[in-house]
Amino acid sequence: MSVQAESSLQEAPLRALIDSFGGEIVLPSDSGYDEHRKIWNGSIDRRPAIIARCSGVADVIAALRFGREQALQIAVRSGGHSFPGQSICDDGLVIDLRQMRGVRVDPDARTVRAQAGALLGELDRETQAFGLAVTAGIVTHTGIAGLTLGGGVGWLQRKYGLTIDNLLSVDLVTADGRFVKASATENPELFWGVRGGGGNFGIATAFEYRLHPVGPELMAGTLFWPAEMAHDVLHYYRDWIAGCPDELMTIVVQRKAPPIPGVPPDIVGKRVIGVISCYAGSVEDGARVLQPLKDFRSPVVDTCRAKPYLEHQKSFDPSFKHGRWYYVRSCDVDTLSDDVIDTMAEFGSRIESPITSIALWQMGGAIARVGENETAFHGRQAGFTFNINGNSETSDGFEAERTWARTYWSALAPHHTSVYVNFLMEEGEERIRAAYGEEKYDRLKALKRQYDPENVFRLNQNIAPD
Repeated sequence: MSVQAESSLQEAPLRALIDSFGGEIVLPSDSGYDEHRKIWNGSIDRRPAIIARCSGVADVIAALRFGREQALQIAVRSGGHSFPGQSICDDGLVIDLRQMRGVRVDPDARTVRAQAGALLGELDRETQAFGLAVTAGIVTHTGIAGLTLGGGVGWLQRKYGLTIDNLLSVDLVTADGRFVKASATENPELFWGVRGGGGNFGIATAFEYRLHPVGPELMAGTLFWPAEMAHDVLHYYRDWIAGCPDELMTIVVQRKAPPIPGVPPDIVGKRVIGVISCYAGSVEDGARVLQPLKDFRSPVVDTCRAKPYLEHQKSFDPSFKHGRWYYVRSCDVDTLSDDVIDTMAEFGSRIESPITSIALWQMGGAIARVGENETAFHGRQAGFTFNINGNSETSDGFEAERTWARTYWSALAPHHTSVYVNFLMEEGEERIRAAYGEEKYDRLKALKRQYDPENVFRLNQNIAPD
């Protein structure tokens, strides 16, 4: 590492940081720089001036102090899964938490404490060793920090609520370098804000969650039908989920059938509509609940069976590999109306890229039974959440996929209600405001003025203090 070569940074403060740092400082001249600046979304290519790979809270505080003294833009990275790439920046400082990934389960208390650099798969592996889980995400290489701070949707959400509904406490480093804890009894207003308000108020370094008995096996899997059957499938699906038990969570998928186990070769590459299900209860009850859907009009793919929860948690991983080019538009809708079904059928028939997809998340259940004002998360009464992905392997064809996603989203505009903040791109203040609603947005701004009045943490879905 040549400090002298880094002309954009002041030599003496940089040397002092390096000498006192417990983790690793990575500069553009270092051999590992290009690898450490990569994030999940390959369409984002930024070059920070310095990457601070923290080994603990002391490193986080030191890096933050350095960044502020040098007037650097500051990005915070845990899993690096942000759709708009907010965990990386040009010419600034990246505070990288990926070395802080310890997970400790207390099976008697049914709680788990996890550092902010941990990934979902690592959290699941540790908790499932005791037959426990916290509802959190559907892709195992997602970082738990960003997922949690935005709300946290996942396969267990209808039974046990969002990730934030199971959050007991969070440790943060605030913009002025203080280490604080937020919980129901300590800094309760901050605890309200971090449960949905994202990384606006500090750098989260650890989380404590409530756990629930899950698995080790449950009934789960995928059913695909030809895309031409979209109207019939969606109308049947709408009736089938009416009054369904909270244990059932489903995601409707539109895409081209992927080359994964369980998909026959003659189906791969063809447009399909599917329902992916997870039953958070006994295998026997799950089999009974899923059977009517399995019997509907002879699906061309059926992978529904009893399987380990850990296996099911990996089912979306092949569809969201690192380095692909991702673009997403999202919205919540109240109901799966005939007009929404018509729109879905039309745009499903237009899919071109083999990795473009939509995921329609079933909401309700335990999510809706938490009071709307108990957390910063907005939209608890939404019926469904759309995640419209226009994706490509590289830049080739990316603009066409992005246009498809935008057009699909626009066609749903008459039905938009709220939007899930973790599914936003860089869409401006009005969309962020829509993600929280006017009353919560004003409350979050007041909290921002208290904890980050200079907007140090602005590389996020930013709630400006002014």
